[in-house]
Amino acid sequence: MGRVTATLTQPKSVPIRQVPARRIATGEGGTAPRDETVGVVVEAAVTIDVERAESYTLLTTPCDERALVLGFLCSEGVIDHPDELDSLEPCQDDEATFRVRLKASPPRIQDEGRNLLIVSSCGLCGAESLDRKVTALPVVRESLCIAADVLPTARDRLREEQDLFRACGGTHAAGIFDATGQLVSWAEDLGRHNALDKAIGKCWLAGQSPAGLAVMLSGRVSLEMVGKCARAGLELIGAISAPTSLALDAAERCNITLCAFVREARATVFTHPRRVVTDPA
Repeated sequence: MGRVTATLTQPKSVPIRQVPARRIATGEGGTAPRDETVGVVVEAAVTIDVERAESYTLLTTPCDERALVLGFLCSEGVIDHPDELDSLEPCQDDEATFRVRLKASPPRIQDEGRNLLIVSSCGLCGAESLDRKVTALPVVRESLCIAADVLPTARDRLREEQDLFRACGGTHAAGIFDATGQLVSWAEDLGRHNALDKAIGKCWLAGQSPAGLAVMLSGRVSLEMVGKCARAGLELIGAISAPTSLALDAAERCNITLCAFVREARATVFTHPRRVVTDPA
C-alpha cells in the first residue's frame, strides 16, 4: 500500500482543529447568520510498515498512535501477542510512520488464514473468501459474567472520558472494562475500528491482556469489529448502536456475548446471554 500524505496547518499531535464557520438558520423565524469558531476532528495518516512483509496506512485521529499500531497488529491477527514484536518505533524522518520488526521470520501475515479480515475502507473479496476468514476467527474463552446494571455503568464511564467528542462531536469511542464496569482502557478516534484498536493497544501497553474482559462501543457493531474483539479475546461487546447480521453470525460462532442498544435503562442481548445476569438471586 502506498504512502498517504496528510497536509495539516498545525502540528500532527493536535487532534482538534479550530476552524471558522458561519451558523445559519434553515427555517422560518431563525436567527441571523453569525460567524463562529468550530472544533473539527483532525484526520491524518499513520503508516504501519512491517519489515519484510506489508505496509498499511490508516486514516486516524492523531493521538495514541503507538496504541493504535499495537492494537491493529493484534486485532488483525498480524501478531497474537506483543511478545512477538522485536521493535515498534516511529520513523526518525517521519513520525507518522511506524517501523515494526517481528521476531518470527518470515511473518505469518502471508498465510491466507491469517490475512486481515477486512482492511478499513476496502471491499470484500467474495463470499467464499469471507467465509474462510470468519471461520479462522478464534473462539473466546468462558470466564466473564456481569450483572445487567454493569452495562449502563460502563457506558456512562466511557461517556465521561469522551473529551474529543464533547469538543467536536466527530469521534467514536471504545472502552475496555471488567466485570464491575471499571474501565481498564479507553480511546477516541474518528473511526470505530481505530478507537477499538487504540483501546486494545492501551491495554497491552499497560501490561494487561484484554482477554476475558468486555468492551463498550459508541457506534455500530459490524463484522470486522467482532473479528477484532475475537482476536483480542474480549468476551462481551456492548454497543450504544445496532449490530449487523454478519456481526451477529460471527459473535455467535466466536462465543462472544453481543449486547446492542445499551440505552438509558435497557439493552438487547443477541448472542450468548448467559454472561449477563439479570436476576441477582
